[in-house]
Amino acid sequence: MTDAQDRVRAQYGRVGDAYVRSVGHATGDDLERMLYHAAPQRTDTLLDIATGGGHVARVIGPHVGRVIVSDLTPEMLDHAVSYLQQQGMANVERLVADAQGLPLEDDTVDIATCRIAPHHFPEPGRFVAEVARVLRPGGRFLLVDSTVPKGELGSFFNAYETVRDQSHVRSLTVAEWLSLLAHHELEINAVEPFRKRHKFGEWTERMRVSPEDRETLRRMMRDAGETVHQAFEVVFDDQSGNVISWIDTKTLFAACMPVPQTA
Repeated sequence: MTDAQDRVRAQYGRVGDAYVRSVGHATGDDLERMLYHAAPQRTDTLLDIATGGGHVARVIGPHVGRVIVSDLTPEMLDHAVSYLQQQGMANVERLVADAQGLPLEDDTVDIATCRIAPHHFPEPGRFVAEVARVLRPGGRFLLVDSTVPKGELGSFFNAYETVRDQSHVRSLTVAEWLSLLAHHELEINAVEPFRKRHKFGEWTERMRVSPEDRETLRRMMRDAGETVHQAFEVVFDDQSGNVISWIDTKTLFAACMPVPQTA
């Protein structure tokens, strides 16, 4: 296991319940759009990769026959499976797995999903390759993650996120994701951006950020300059100058494995 993966397990092993309860993760227009593009059938097998709080499985799972929720962090899976069972879902299977090395046979999954997690993956290309391997022909892949502008704005975003969460590796640009999907022969059906506002207090408390790192984050955002402030629509407190909230972009990529043409 890599150092980055060790950091993910250490970080999310202690905050799993917070992600199950997080309103920001449990809701959002992107979940409805994922369900739409998944076009689930009762005979389908759903694989929710890096399931986190289990929120994608909660939305799509009731419409399929089999649900596999996978995550690198066993403690996170414990919280997610318990949450899904409390929602009345009896078709859930638990799988401790690295998104970059799925212990599943080729062509065994009808729908693969991954939401707000790939920025933790050291090698996103290996992740996409694994998705393409396990999907059946005609299988659907729904990916949602933070995406960044290229250049200095994207570099600032990734540096800022890393202070809050040391397991953050890198959020990619839309162009980088499109290139990876195309490289692994996934046909892209839709690309849909969603702007999401983060309240600084909730955003740092959920990750149990130390007071020292919170102050670093406040200072980084104050000192970032007008270009960053405009791009991320930062709201500051008029009196203290502290960050109240800011916005990033989550992008949904809907893709599928092509069906071989018969002669």
